[in-house]
Amino acid sequence: MDAAIKQISPLDPAESGFIAGRSLDEWNAAYAKVENYFYALRIRNKTLLGQSVLKVLERAMSRAHAEPNHSATQLAVEEMDNLINDWFANVLQIAPGQRDGTLSTRGRLALMLADMPGKWQDQFLRPGPWPEEFVSAMREGYLRAGPDFQISKMTPRPFDLGPLTTLQSLGKLPYVRMILVWAIFILLFALVFKLTHAP
Repeated sequence: MDAAIKQISPLDPAESGFIAGRSLDEWNAAYAKVENYFYALRIRNKTLLGQSVLKVLERAMSRAHAEPNHSATQLAVEEMDNLINDWFANVLQIAPGQRDGTLSTRGRLALMLADMPGKWQDQFLRPGPWPEEFVSAMREGYLRAGPDFQISKMTPRPFDLGPLTTLQSLGKLPYVRMILVWAIFILLFALVFKLTHAP
């Protein structure tokens, strides 16, 4: 990983072992995190996987000096998410103003429904034009991944309080019985105590 990361951005001459203000270990951790995420999306082609991860890290490194409070992994994950969402929007032809918070989730689900990893793995994060079959499969998967809206009518119903309703309907009778039973028990206990401890 070190060699791949050093190809993107050379080591800082002022700080040995640092790239873009972060240690090489930090960038290695970011590389592993992004690689594992792409692997979870079933990207198995090693060359494509490596190129995609390096593209994300290059974008993260360009932000690193301007954002010193963010870790390399945090920058890489944000850039990975931005890159994937931009790619989804381009493939699905969604204008920037029409994007919403579901694009990321529905886009990832569309990848799986379209079987992108099995049929079109080489298209992942690639700029267009894409094969028409791939685009239509992605669009169909994106639409299937959306929620099914239905008009429903909610009518108010009375609350079911369960056992509390039964207790309330009995009134004070259960409490009187309970007090009476405890009073008899205490009297019996006192009587036994007196008989056993009498002189």
